[in-house]
Amino acid sequence: MKKIGILGASGSVGMQGLDIIRQHTDQYQLVSFSVGRNIEQAKEIIKEFSPKIVSVQNAADAEKLTEFDVEVVDGDEGLLAVAGYKENDMLLNSILGSVGLRPTLHAIEQGIDIALANKETLVVAGELVMQKAKEHGVNILPVDSEHSAIYQCLNGEDPQTIEKIIITASGGSFRDLSRAELEEVTLEDALNHPNWSMGQKITIDSATMMNKGLEVIEAKWLFDLPVEKIETILHRESVIHSMVEFNDTSVIAQLGTPDMRMPILYAFSYPERLPREGERLNLAKLGTMHFKEMDLERFKCLKFAYDAIKIGGTMPVVMNAVNEVAVAKFLNGEISFLDIERLIEREMRNHDVIQNPDLETILKVDADYKSRQYEV
Repeated sequence: MKKIGILGASGSVGMQGLDIIRQHTDQYQLVSFSVGRNIEQAKEIIKEFSPKIVSVQNAADAEKLTEFDVEVVDGDEGLLAVAGYKENDMLLNSILGSVGLRPTLHAIEQGIDIALANKETLVVAGELVMQKAKEHGVNILPVDSEHSAIYQCLNGEDPQTIEKIIITASGGSFRDLSRAELEEVTLEDALNHPNWSMGQKITIDSATMMNKGLEVIEAKWLFDLPVEKIETILHRESVIHSMVEFNDTSVIAQLGTPDMRMPILYAFSYPERLPREGERLNLAKLGTMHFKEMDLERFKCLKFAYDAIKIGGTMPVVMNAVNEVAVAKFLNGEISFLDIERLIEREMRNHDVIQNPDLETILKVDADYKSRQYEV
């Protein structure tokens, strides 16, 4: 019986993680979880899974859970308490944003394996996190479908034989629109992803292609590769989740339906595979698959990510922080879709990079850029 903790249990990935535990009650037990302000969802999770500790966003919400026989904590310290809970064998980190960094590091320091869906952990502090995992003998299993695919393709292979990894991208809600047409798109349009069912922030990141940019940076740290060996390609159907090309010219791909439950289960069960209920891939029914070279001038946020990781230091921190603020502004109707790009580009251009930042510096820069008042 593997005991699981989940950060962000009421979000899209967290709920799908609960589905996996629900399907395999003989294999997994939920012992800890966090939610933000979704207290009604927290109550339902407590009733069904009987965890030992729960974290909510603030103390007032914590008072609403006193009827249950469970330890309730709150705030940033509550996230750390859940992440490092003594019974956790594995932590699924599926909260959004750089707030996921400290809980990841705390869990690693307690020797807890990480199923990582929080992209920002590696985007803002990839070198620190991977070094800490190595020091504590902790496994970091990627939950993003693309990185899970690469992880599976590399299973049993010599990393020295990697020619390149190829990360596929659906192109998001606006993949067929010109830049001129993007000036007129609405929030409703942006939230209409053609393939995947995801939370709002990730869906907007997919539409801007920042999601893919974050994945490029993640891949550099997860697989210890120079950015020159990380390629992206448009693949409309989201059936090939990613590929690896080797030095003998062979290419190994991982295929599947667009369903996050598969990579979550793989992370939970690794190195074994467990059966899962769900739609099966039918290639005959699919018929064809389409691929297109990535245009970095069309998808500028992806270019920003390549630039940020090449520059290094605090540049990825700034890119990510401004993106989080800009996406929130777009979701609130304060700026236009293309203003997201404009804000990120301006702040990256004006940032004085600090190379080799420690954790304190990373957190300070992140907080600074998130607290600024941005005008378009």
